[in-house]
Amino acid sequence: MGWTSEETRFLKSLNNPDKIQSFLDSIEYNPDYTSRSPRWVIKTGTAHCFEGALFAAAALQFMGYKPLIVDMKSYNDDDHVIAVFMENGHWGAVAKSNFTSLRYREPVYRSMRELVMSYFDFYFNLN
Repeated sequence: MGWTSEETRFLKSLNNPDKIQSFLDSIEYNPDYTSRSPRWVIKTGTAHCFEGALFAAAALQFMGYKPLIVDMKSYNDDDHVIAVFMENGHWGAVAKSNFTSLRYREPVYRSMRELVMSYFDFYFNLN
């Protein structure tokens, strides 16, 4: 991806998915409707869920994972986007959200459906 030496040092410090999540938890939520790059997230320390998922996918790729994102499309509400990863045949996720229940998932889910359904109780609109 052509990371600078400073970005490379930073990404090396995020050497597991939990540390990527900790970084996303530590930065400001970007309320603007934008699509900024992972490089911009590092530079500004802000992201919304889509930008956070792109950043997490890029950071996971830097660590050797496949860069995968999932868009949980909604109706009458906001979508939520997560970066997913697999360890030992199980799925986990890294995500940026103002709601703690919509963030990290340990890699314990046997299928993508199980992983996505783990967000259901916290992410649905009664309307």
